[in-house]
Amino acid sequence: MPPAPPPAAHAGPGPGRWIATGGAVLAALAAAGLVMAWSTQQRVKALETELVKRQQDSGAQAAEAQLLARQAQEGVHDGAAKLALLEARVAETSLQRSQIEELLQSMARSRDENVLADVEAAVRVAQQQSAITGSADPLVATLKQVDERLSRYAQPRLERVRRAVAQDLEKARAAGATDIPLLSIRLDEVIRQIDELPLLSAVDRRGAPRAPAGARPALAAAASASAAAPGWGDGLGERWRGMLEQVWAEVRDLVRVTRIDVPEAMLVAPEQAFFLRENLKLRLLNARLALLSRQFDIAQSDLRDAQSALERYFDRSSRRVNAALDGVRQVAAQARTVAVPRPDATLAAIAAAGR
Repeated sequence: MPPAPPPAAHAGPGPGRWIATGGAVLAALAAAGLVMAWSTQQRVKALETELVKRQQDSGAQAAEAQLLARQAQEGVHDGAAKLALLEARVAETSLQRSQIEELLQSMARSRDENVLADVEAAVRVAQQQSAITGSADPLVATLKQVDERLSRYAQPRLERVRRAVAQDLEKARAAGATDIPLLSIRLDEVIRQIDELPLLSAVDRRGAPRAPAGARPALAAAASASAAAPGWGDGLGERWRGMLEQVWAEVRDLVRVTRIDVPEAMLVAPEQAFFLRENLKLRLLNARLALLSRQFDIAQSDLRDAQSALERYFDRSSRRVNAALDGVRQVAAQARTVAVPRPDATLAAIAAAGR
């Protein structure tokens, strides 16, 4: 740029000066524009580079995203297939479970029905045995076994049956029982004693009366007189006393004083005593057979006849006769029909549970 001419002294601004100033300003503006253009160009290049880089990154991320999306889609397909397989298996398992539950319920129902059938059969058999034997022991034993068996199952369905069993068990235990074996043993003991029991018509020296009050002083005086003889009379006195005792024994056997309340008892001949004892044995044997066959009315009739024969024909002062009478009376008192309770509550509960 050419140097400006020196200004003239005291001269106003000329047109050249304004042009130079304008040129300088334009040159400065142009330089600034170039700088800004260059800076802008550099910035645009940097932006283009950044855009390219980001575009490349975006492309790589897009490719990676597509790959991940493809993998995710494949995973979704696999998951869907697995889910469908699992659903099928779950459905199959549910079906099998329902079938197993139905089978278990049917088995439990059939087991309960079998238990109820066995219990009912056992109770009915025990009831028949109790009716035949007249004793509640078979029914008590069966009900105890049934209670123990039901307690092992612990089924709510069978609790009502168990309560009914406990109720019938208490009733059966409360019922009295006739001990037939013990009564038979007592009758056998009385039958064995019949041959040894003394009859009223039999002669018994122990029941003979003693010597009269007047006869004893005479015998004593005779004995003392014979004993008072001196010397040689000692032996004679002893023989005389022995002879008098023998005579008195014979006389005592000839006379017997007895109170007879039943006159026909004394009319029994010795040969009839055998048939009397045998008839009494037959009565007691018939009573024993009637007890074993649970025919208590027949047994009571035979026992009354045997008791009447013992009281009428046998010596009541004998201890053995009294023992035999006591034995017959005890058997007659215990030989009675026992009302065996029926297990109606148990049978009703079984019928209700089986519905």
